[in-house]
Amino acid sequence: MPSSVKAALAAALSILIAVAPAASPAQSPPPPPVLAPVPAPLAMPGVTALPPAELEAYVDGMVRDAMAADRIPGVTISVVQNGQVVLKKGYGFARLGPAAPVDPDRTLFRIASISKTFTWIAVMKEVEAGRMRLDAPINLYLPEKIQVRDQGFDHPVRVIDLMGHAPGFEDRALGQLFERDADRVRPLDVYLRQERPRRVREPGVAPAYSNYGVALAGAAAAWVSGKPYERLIESEITGPLGMRHTTFREPYPARKDLPTPLSAGLARDMATGFLWTGAGWRERPYEFTTQVAPAAGASTTAGDMARYMTMILGGGVLDGVQVYSPATAAGFNRVQSRPAPGVSGFAHGFREFQLPGGRSGWGHDGVLLSFRSSMVVVPSLKMGVFIATNSETGERLTNQITGRIVQRFYGPPPALPDAGSPWLKQNADRFSGEYVSTRRSYRGLEQFIGLIDARTRVAVTEAGYLRFTSRDGSSLWVPEGTGGQFREMSGWRRMSFVMKDGRASAYYPASGTVMFQRAGFFGAQGWLVNLAVLALIAALATLGGLMMRDRKEHRETPMQRRASLMQTTQAILWLLAFATLAIWADKAEDVAAIFFDWPGGWMLTASSCALVAAFLAVVTLVLLPFIWRGGRRVESWTVGRKLRFTVTTLIYVGLSLVLLFRGALVPWAS
Repeated sequence: MPSSVKAALAAALSILIAVAPAASPAQSPPPPPVLAPVPAPLAMPGVTALPPAELEAYVDGMVRDAMAADRIPGVTISVVQNGQVVLKKGYGFARLGPAAPVDPDRTLFRIASISKTFTWIAVMKEVEAGRMRLDAPINLYLPEKIQVRDQGFDHPVRVIDLMGHAPGFEDRALGQLFERDADRVRPLDVYLRQERPRRVREPGVAPAYSNYGVALAGAAAAWVSGKPYERLIESEITGPLGMRHTTFREPYPARKDLPTPLSAGLARDMATGFLWTGAGWRERPYEFTTQVAPAAGASTTAGDMARYMTMILGGGVLDGVQVYSPATAAGFNRVQSRPAPGVSGFAHGFREFQLPGGRSGWGHDGVLLSFRSSMVVVPSLKMGVFIATNSETGERLTNQITGRIVQRFYGPPPALPDAGSPWLKQNADRFSGEYVSTRRSYRGLEQFIGLIDARTRVAVTEAGYLRFTSRDGSSLWVPEGTGGQFREMSGWRRMSFVMKDGRASAYYPASGTVMFQRAGFFGAQGWLVNLAVLALIAALATLGGLMMRDRKEHRETPMQRRASLMQTTQAILWLLAFATLAIWADKAEDVAAIFFDWPGGWMLTASSCALVAAFLAVVTLVLLPFIWRGGRRVESWTVGRKLRFTVTTLIYVGLSLVLLFRGALVPWAS
C-alpha cells in the first residue's frame, strides 16, 4: 500500500478516535502503574490505631510521587480515626501570582460530587421529620414546574431510585452542567425545568449515574423544608458542625434570583484550578455549579472534612451535636441497592467502596473540570480519609489513596500475581466485544460523542486475563468461578457480567454506578471508523479524478453530468466535515472547552456539512438506475466509471446511515 494512502487512513482514524475528550500525551505523561510501592502491612488485620508518624511518612511519599509524576499543583488531605485527627496536611500551591501554599485549615477546594453526601443527609433528615418517604414518588415533594413527566413510562421515579442512581434518565452534561460566565448561572429550579433529561428506561432497571437526579432530590428537600438549598445545608449540617470553611455558595455578582454569593473572606481562600500545558501551569476559569448545587456545589477544607467524617463515623453525632438519628446512621452503612452481585452498591446515596481485606468504605468521590477529590469512611476501622487536588491530573491519586492506606496498615500480606485462566481463554467469545455505558445522552450531537466516549472494549489476552480498554486506559481481571464474576488482577475490586444464554449481554463495573451494554454487531465502532476511512479515500479519489480525468472520458448524459456534480459536492462536504471535526477534536484536548463552549462552531459546521452530504448521497442513490441506463453508447460513462460512482455512493450512504442513527446529523439538537 502506498505510504500516502497509509497516511490518509491513519489521519481518518485519528479524527474518529480523537472526538472523545482526552488529555494530550504532551500535557499528561503516562502514569506509572501504582503511586508508591506497597510493602507488607505494618499491622495485622483489626482495629489497631494508625501510627501517626508512619502514616505521615507513607502519605508524604505517595503524594509527592504523584505530584511529580502527574503534574499536580496542590493537594489537601485529612485522615481521622477513633474520633481524632491522625493527619491533616497541605502540599504544593493553591494559587499563583502571588503563590499561596495549601493550608489544610484555610484553603477551600472544590469537592464536586462529595457534595451529594450533604444532599442525602438533608433528604434523610426530612425523612426523619416525616415530610418525605423513600418509597414515595419524588413528584410528591416537588413544585409542579419541575416534576418528572411520565413520558410513556408506567412507574414513577421514587426517592430511593434517585439514591441508587437508577431513575431511568439519560445523562446530559455538555454546555450546561458547568458554567464559565456568571451571567449564565441559573437558579436550581430554573435549571431543573430547562434541562430536564428524557426518561429512557423504567426506574430501578439499570444504574446510570445522574447529577440531575441528585439535584432533583436536593430541590425536593429544600421544597418540603421551606428553605433554599444552601440555607438548608448551613442550618442543618455545616452550621451545627462548626464547619466554618465549608460552603455551597459561589463568587458571582449578587443577583436577586440567585443565592447570596460567597463571602469575600472565603473567596480569598479559594484554591484555583489548573491545567498543565506541557510548558507550565495555566489557570482555568472558575466552574460555576450553583445550578446543580446539590450534586456538585460544595467547597471546603481538609480540616472541615475531618469534622464531617468524624461526625459520620460517630453515628451522626459530633461534640454533643446530633445531626441525624442512629437509624439514619445505620442506613448510611448498609447497602439498600446493589445492581449485581459482587459490585459496589448504594447506602441511602452514599457509595460503597471496595477495599483490601474484604472491607467496605462509604462516601463519594468528586470530579470537576479542574478538581478531583475523594472521601471514604471505613466503619470497621473507625477511619476516614479525605483528599482533594486542584487539577484533573489528580484523579489517580484520589482514586487510590484510601485503598493504599488500608492495604499498607490493615491489609493482608501482598499476594503473588494472579495466574491467567485457561477456562477464560476457552470461553473468550462469551465476554469479548464492545460495550456502551448507560450513562450517556440518547439524542443529538451529545449522543454521537457519548457513543464514542462511553465505550469499552473487552478482550481475552493470550495469558488468560480479561482486558478492559477505554479512553481512560486498560486493566486486567481474573475470573472468580464461571458465573461472570471477575476480580481485578492482584487487586481487590470486583465486577460482574450479566449472562444470557451463556453469553455476556452487559456488565457492571466495580463502582456499580452504571451498566455497560454489549454494543452488538451493528453497534460496533468499526462501522463508523471503517466507513469514515473509506469515505475519506472516496472523497479524495473523486476530487483527484476530476482533475486527472482525460477529456475523452467526459462523454456523459445530462443526468450523469448532474449526478457527477452532486457527488463532487458530496466529496467537498465530507472533507469539510472531517476537517472541521479534526479542528474541534484538537481544541477538545482541554475538556473545559467542550463543557463551556458546546457544541461550538466547528462541531456545528461538521454536523451541517455531513447532513447536506448525507442528503445528497440519498439523492444519488435514487439516481443510480438512470446512471446505469445512460444514453447511446458514445454518450455514456464507461462501465468502470459507473462502478466507481456506485461504490462511492454506497460508501457515502452507509456512512450517512451510521451517523444518522448515532445522532451526528442533527446540528439543531446539540
